[in-house]
Amino acid sequence: MSPANDWVAADWIAVDWGTSNLRVWAMDADDRPLAETSSHAGMSSLTRDGFEPALLDLVVGWLDLTRVTDVVACGMVGARQGWAEAEYATVPGPPRGPQAFTRPRVRDGGIAVHILPGMRQDMPPDVMRGEETQIAGLLAREPGFDGVVCLPGTHTKWAHVSAGEVVSFVTFMTGELFALLSSASVLRHTVAADGWSDEDFAVAVEETLVRPERASARMFGLRAEALLAELSPERSRARLSGYLIGMELAGARPYWLGRDIVMIGARRMTEAYVAALRLGGLAPRIHDATEMTLAGLAAAHRQLLVERQHQ
Repeated sequence: MSPANDWVAADWIAVDWGTSNLRVWAMDADDRPLAETSSHAGMSSLTRDGFEPALLDLVVGWLDLTRVTDVVACGMVGARQGWAEAEYATVPGPPRGPQAFTRPRVRDGGIAVHILPGMRQDMPPDVMRGEETQIAGLLAREPGFDGVVCLPGTHTKWAHVSAGEVVSFVTFMTGELFALLSSASVLRHTVAADGWSDEDFAVAVEETLVRPERASARMFGLRAEALLAELSPERSRARLSGYLIGMELAGARPYWLGRDIVMIGARRMTEAYVAALRLGGLAPRIHDATEMTLAGLAAAHRQLLVERQHQ
């Protein structure tokens, strides 16, 4: 793949636009990435008028001035506070849904931007933006997949997928709780910013799966043990993660119990979930988040081309 500053002629451009970061890829006609780059111009840092300039700053060198280049984008770019609000597809249903692409107005005539919808679940209420594209990527690779997809992150999603549709999903704030507890609670004096203990993590997960209602007490116990028995900050970090992931697994048991499990996410966080699930004798499979995102965006671009043929 070419470095970001090399000139390439993109057949189309794939975009993953989150709250904090913007990632873009120049794609060829066979949906292979030719180049990639990123910036910190996430949705939360932009006004509505700032999205187009932020995108062009990264992709202008990939545009063929003799034609219009398609840009297919997923994530928070389609949120109410984003470039243009993309209506949610409804669960149960396919991850891209029947909705048309949302096409924000652009000043530059060299690009045509197409924003993918997120997904909504009315009962119990839940939403996702971006993860549905990774699920679509998995289905593009494994059309017959029937099981549960876990997407670890700041807000981890568990989605039941069957017959090409998202049947239901649930979101856990595990990553955000870990960040808050480790940096803005009494545990900030106890939990290291890095370091790990596999043994402490495993013990914490197993304890919490058995008695999840005791997790909050065990978390304060980290502070007490650090004061009274010099529990190391690295061991405290592993245990806090184990307590929180254990709580999540206890709550998500109806999703993962007895089902084929696929994990899609960043390596470090995904490995922690895999280790926790293996304690219960489960064997989750792992897919790279970027690969699934690109596969989902490519499937959406193919859908766009088909729609054009029928217009």
